[in-house]
Amino acid sequence: QVRLVESGGGLVQAGGSLRLSCAVSGYDSRIYYMDWYRQAPGKEREWVAGLSSGDSTTYTDSVKGRFAISTGSAKNTWYLQMNTLKPEDTAVYYCKPTRMKWGQGTQVTVSS
Repeated sequence: QVRLVESGGGLVQAGGSLRLSCAVSGYDSRIYYMDWYRQAPGKEREWVAGLSSGDSTTYTDSVKGRFAISTGSAKNTWYLQMNTLKPEDTAVYYCKPTRMKWGQGTQVTVSS
């Protein structure tokens, strides 16, 4: 059974850091493309960052220079390192590997 799990969220003060994890289990093929999204209260889900083949990464302007995607050593695992967090980064964060359904997300709350 294919399972996607996001973790690593929490409560952090502004200026702090968190590292989110995303793992897909039960899927034999290696996934090369994945994205991170977030949804703040009362807002639509927005794209945050993406990873493509060759470890090419792209980011939305509001997180450039602060967030970084990386690939884990285990197959189909990824991380989102989030530094210099701001209150406006508060949201539920989702990872979306290619061909995977949405997971439950992980809550990130940044206090001012």
